[in-house]
Amino acid sequence: MHEDVLRDLSSLFRGTSAACLDGLLRRSVEHRVAPGTVLFDQGEIPNFQLVLVAGSVQLLGRSGAQREVLIESVRAPDLLVPAAVMAASPYLLQARAPEASRLLLIEAEAFREAVAADAGLAQAVIATLARQVRRMVRQAKSLKLQSSTQRVGCYLLSLSERQGTPGLALLPYEKHVIASELGMTRESFSRALASLEPAGVRVDGQAIAILDRDRLIAAAQPDPLIDPDARDDAPGRP
Repeated sequence: MHEDVLRDLSSLFRGTSAACLDGLLRRSVEHRVAPGTVLFDQGEIPNFQLVLVAGSVQLLGRSGAQREVLIESVRAPDLLVPAAVMAASPYLLQARAPEASRLLLIEAEAFREAVAADAGLAQAVIATLARQVRRMVRQAKSLKLQSSTQRVGCYLLSLSERQGTPGLALLPYEKHVIASELGMTRESFSRALASLEPAGVRVDGQAIAILDRDRLIAAAQPDPLIDPDARDDAPGRP
């Protein structure tokens, strides 16, 4: 198990000493979950640092009236909410696996001790936190600066790039879940999709055909500081 986990997490824990990683693995357990599994709920104090090894996790917020919105979708490999673990503070979000996923559960206290003792691990955690903060800033800028049509267009462009099919975007979740992540209602999401039809977008259930990518880019107007993977010339595009 150790060799498999270390291989899958090599990019995440780059620079961490072998002795530190071995110590963390000895105080951890591998966990495979089925679609729909709740990993933790908002308000809980972290007992483990959850490391997403394979699959994806949705981070959701819920109001007192039980209204639920998708804040972010996290893809492997990544640390799930390390800020709460490092601060030993309550989770502000619920984590739910939308698909079969594999995680490593590291004892929270052991993780904090290792971060304090190993400079390589500390730098890896700081780098992860920086990436997560930048994702949140991009999301906030998108909500405040882009119209609903632009947000949907950029989402389709980014999704098609990640999936490796520039002419097709397969929606990974139900439309109302994606709409909540983009900060709109399902009705607004549907209207935005319809408004993109003149830009060469065709909807067939969960499959969105991008018939003219250049026209969609012109309509969505992706900003490289908000949507870095929505542009054909994006650096490091998959």
